[in-house]
Amino acid sequence: MNRESNAHASMFGCNTYSYMRSHSAEACLARLADFGFQEFELMVHPGHLWPAELTAAQRSALRRMMQQRGLQLTALNMPNIDINVAGAAAEMRNYSLNLVSDTVRLAGELGARGVVIGPGKANPLFPAPAAELIGHFFAALDRLCPVAAASGTALWVENMPFAFLPAIGQLMDALKQYGNDAVRIVYDIANAHFIGEDFADGLKQCRARLALVHLSDTGRQIYRHDPVGLGTVPFAEVPLALHAAGYSARPMLEIVSRDPDRDIVASASKLALLDFAHPIASPIP
Repeated sequence: MNRESNAHASMFGCNTYSYMRSHSAEACLARLADFGFQEFELMVHPGHLWPAELTAAQRSALRRMMQQRGLQLTALNMPNIDINVAGAAAEMRNYSLNLVSDTVRLAGELGARGVVIGPGKANPLFPAPAAELIGHFFAALDRLCPVAAASGTALWVENMPFAFLPAIGQLMDALKQYGNDAVRIVYDIANAHFIGEDFADGLKQCRARLALVHLSDTGRQIYRHDPVGLGTVPFAEVPLALHAAGYSARPMLEIVSRDPDRDIVASASKLALLDFAHPIASPIP
């Protein structure tokens, strides 16, 4: 990897989705740090980073490794296709909340600023009434917010096409109704683009709660998190949209690829040709 590629990588954070089935979190961080990335969002997945598999000593060792290498852990995330905090069955909701609670505690131990969560999913063929789904989402926040506060981290809710609140306006309205300003937003550009949402407007709508921005590519027919250039996201418009929303932290690359070493670094290099500036501050804490 040349110096120019390393400099491009340092302009962005990197999510570890593409490595969660092949590398432990520690090995993945070391590999990506060698490419020039300094800021990370770790996926919570068995074999990669899983609360039940990690001893206290292993957690301490992982945090120490990040500190020694000067790496920043911004967030923990987990594939929200595996859980559902708004599921119809109480058993599914409880199972999901147990996993997320363990993830929140792990985030605190590792020094992550936030934990990315979804509001939950509805049956696409016969959805429950909105009031019922909102009730489950709020009950989840009732349970998770105290865990986050006690763990020294925060809950960051993401706009997700498969969630029952896919548009940022819907999500912001729900959070306003819930009333806890500590709950922040992760705004995913590809997710917004996939549902036809104007991401410049979406970023402005959530700017007061905006904690993190995800970047990847997708079209509008098939939902993807592809390398830059394989979809139709108009990346040239993204820097201005971020600036207009007051976002000056590193965007997080959340790219899913079978060849991530090549595709993630190449995506960073392509984006660096646009008007992405080096981060000058963190978003609203």
